[in-house]
Amino acid sequence: MSEKKKESVLAGFKAFLMRGNVVDLAVAVVIGAAFTNIVNSIVKGIISPLVGAIGTKNLDVYKSCIKNPCGLDASGQPTGVEILWGSVLNATLSFLITAAVVYFLMVLPMAKYLAKVEARRRAKEGVQETMEITELEVLKEIRDTLVAQRAANGGGAGPTGQRDAF
Repeated sequence: MSEKKKESVLAGFKAFLMRGNVVDLAVAVVIGAAFTNIVNSIVKGIISPLVGAIGTKNLDVYKSCIKNPCGLDASGQPTGVEILWGSVLNATLSFLITAAVVYFLMVLPMAKYLAKVEARRRAKEGVQETMEITELEVLKEIRDTLVAQRAANGGGAGPTGQRDAF
């Protein structure tokens, strides 16, 4: 591989890595991995005991047998066909808790912050636009005043008493 082509490939790879989306995604993955422990602790420490007040504390034991006989044989192998809907319920609760925490602690505050920043930017643009319009109005008034003075001074004579060329 030529040196020039190697440099362009490495430059392209560097540009790819330095894009905002790739860096944001990498940060999100790391934060998400760390956040998983928090969510699992909430499910294990709070949600499962609340469900356990009604039934069992471990949601994974909830299951239904669709082909008898369900259970374990003498060697400890499962028999029959079981649907482990408790595991699905546990994973669903973990997902919902994760989504709620991310929304209420990250997405919603960020959206409010971005809305405030956008409102400030619009207000600033509105002030600049008002200043531009006001400046334009002042210039029009000056022009109208000069035209009126010229008309009063004899129909177009300038301050030196000579007629303007326009």
